[in-house]
Amino acid sequence: MQLIFTKGSGKYDQMEVVRDGVSVESIACPKQGIIPHDMVHYGVESTLHKRGFVNRILHGEAASFQMEADAESDGVERLVEVFQADGWSGWTSASTDMLDLYQVTCDARQCAPLALDEEDIEAVRNKLLELSAQWQAVSVGGSLVLAFV
Repeated sequence: MQLIFTKGSGKYDQMEVVRDGVSVESIACPKQGIIPHDMVHYGVESTLHKRGFVNRILHGEAASFQMEADAESDGVERLVEVFQADGWSGWTSASTDMLDLYQVTCDARQCAPLALDEEDIEAVRNKLLELSAQWQAVSVGGSLVLAFV
């Protein structure tokens, strides 16, 4: 599967889901000042090999904001939120602080956290920094193609 992120000129970017060379879905991604939310999902899920939004799409679910609850996916979503907050803060939060925030976020949402350590946080952050650099180099109307297997 490929995810094709296209940088928009207005309030939205686009994510196109391509399976076997055929576009099957397109999703409007509200701009948030960092990489798109679903690109953060890609970075988290491709690094940690966890079942979240992108992995569920890979396995045939429709890309929807109303997917059924799933313990691992819920844990991934909370982690994506923590990484977004880190991105909005300049990608500089201490790994231990991020793990603490992740625990608080999971507790607040009554969600079981994924088993993570500081090395996991740093691995995901490095992937997100790489994606951020690639996304910044894309001009309006241009695209970044990411493979997800």
